[in-house]
Amino acid sequence: MSIDPHGPSSHASGERAEDSRLVCAKCGSDRTLTLHSITALNPPSDASVEVGYGCTACKVHYLHPAGVVAVAAVLNRAPCLEDVLVFGGHYIHCGQPMQTLGSQVRRLSAAVYTDREPEDAVDVDLETRVLRCPCGFQIELPD
Repeated sequence: MSIDPHGPSSHASGERAEDSRLVCAKCGSDRTLTLHSITALNPPSDASVEVGYGCTACKVHYLHPAGVVAVAAVLNRAPCLEDVLVFGGHYIHCGQPMQTLGSQVRRLSAAVYTDREPEDAVDVDLETRVLRCPCGFQIELPD
């Protein structure tokens, strides 16, 4: 997996972020794009946001400023049921905001050495927040 911080459009050619559409630089398509995050720019802009997205076909991820019209074009497609979008601090799945169910503590264990007994494992407790979508999809996020 690679992350391209500049995005597929050539801003060096004078094209503004709000004027270009979102496409994968590798395959040139916009059909297999999945949005992951939308964040306000600093300083804020009425025409642009910072968008994180990936091409599911090429396994390439992007994070760069983009126009709100270009982002809306991808968002207005049929919803993708297999991904979660982070928008304004909210987690969205299948077009619905996910609700917090509570929190849990998960224990992660890993062997310190591969040539010794498993009782030499190191344990880490991780508190997670449990989110659920109305469709039943559930995810745990570290707090």
